[in-house]
Amino acid sequence: MRILCTNDDGIHAPGLKVVEQIARELSDDVWVVAPELDQSGVSHSLSLNDPLRLREVGPRHFAVRGTPTDCVIMGARHIVGDKQPDLVLSGVNKGRNVAEDVVYSGTIAGALEGTILGFPSFALSQEFGGRSDKTPPWDVALKYAPEVVRNVLKLGVPRDTVINVNFPSCQPDDVQGVVVARQGKRNQNFLRIDGRRDGRGNPYYWIGFESIAHVDPPSEGTDLAALAANYVSVTPLRLNRTDDVFAKNLIEVLERRG
Repeated sequence: MRILCTNDDGIHAPGLKVVEQIARELSDDVWVVAPELDQSGVSHSLSLNDPLRLREVGPRHFAVRGTPTDCVIMGARHIVGDKQPDLVLSGVNKGRNVAEDVVYSGTIAGALEGTILGFPSFALSQEFGGRSDKTPPWDVALKYAPEVVRNVLKLGVPRDTVINVNFPSCQPDDVQGVVVARQGKRNQNFLRIDGRRDGRGNPYYWIGFESIAHVDPPSEGTDLAALAANYVSVTPLRLNRTDDVFAKNLIEVLERRG
């Protein structure tokens, strides 16, 4: 089985080494194609106005000056040769990708591109608490990811579905199990704009986050609730985003005859 690994945190990210370890639990035929620089939050961006610079870091290890989407396309269509990947693993992201994160995440996008190209694809993310410089508990992903991937592959992944897997922030022995969860929804009031001034007095801004005094508990059955209870969360995400229920209402309003 040929496995293509990518991420959005960049070619030197610790999580990329973790996803490669996970891949080698499944196969010896592992290829790594990751962004040259951190591409967190770029979503499903595709580079159309800039050339893609490719650098060979080591045997079957390549850095692309582009997005996770670019990396998967480069890997599948240019780097790996005539034999296409049988599996795409994107991650392991430093931080969870749940709820609305799936819209912004470059990790999810790497797996989505794999799905678009016709390969079974998984997005793997490791939750961690506290400051951004804290080391995530990578051992959780290392312990549980191979079994999750094997079991899902045995069942078979639908052609238009990507598998989003999030690992809780705890010790491996404290994980309560694996659950299939739906995508959650969080309170977006934590977003804020942090305005500052540079050395010349010109304004610039950061998108920031702040704590909310009261946060409602996550809805039962969601990815948020699963992680809060120390479960590995597995969420199948579909490429087809059509709202079929609302589409029926639109037909009555927009397609009236006579």
